[in-house]
Amino acid sequence: MISVLVADDQELIRAGLTALLRAAPDLTLAGEAADGHEAVRLAAGTRPDVILMDVRMPGLDGIRATQQILADTTAPHLPSILILTTFDIDEYVYQALRAGASGFLLKQTPASRLLAAVHTVAAGDVLLSPTSTRRLVEAFTPAPRAAEEELSMLTAREREILTMVGQTLSNDEIARMLHLSPATVKTHLNRAMGKLGLASRAHAVALAYDLGLVAPRRPAG
Repeated sequence: MISVLVADDQELIRAGLTALLRAAPDLTLAGEAADGHEAVRLAAGTRPDVILMDVRMPGLDGIRATQQILADTTAPHLPSILILTTFDIDEYVYQALRAGASGFLLKQTPASRLLAAVHTVAAGDVLLSPTSTRRLVEAFTPAPRAAEEELSMLTAREREILTMVGQTLSNDEIARMLHLSPATVKTHLNRAMGKLGLASRAHAVALAYDLGLVAPRRPAG
């Protein structure tokens, strides 16, 4: 069974999500939170596999709640966090991905797709639309910062693969282009993420832009 925590300050949305989760035979509801503070407390107490996290909540928003939950060094395992948002191109969503969220879903996502997304991130995968993610990161990434020290920790292959991840290529696509196995690509990426302290592939995409490994494509004119 996959345990899921719901965090949203809108009661109607919480009720709809919890009803959907209770009806799924292979999911169980870990709890529901009306704000970020409650989400952090429940995450520590129930240790869910997945958290559906509203990005905009009073008090402690979804970004800071995500940061606090994923920084818990006492947890036996960290949950995968799916951000719930009204707009896919939103600076709040960008900041949440940088905080380590595993992906994002629009609140109008059909029920079947939401349930599939829960299973995807529970299995350790990320939920990213390459097109939406690229547009999102390019819209809000700051100017590249000095990164010699961070990049010096990476091998040439790790840096190459992190760059390609920043271009939102999948492991299979990277493997074909570099004539490696997908497992080898995953190993190099995991090592790079470990060295850089990255919590998710989405975080790796954002950092690749932040470090200047990938250049945003700005509108012409």
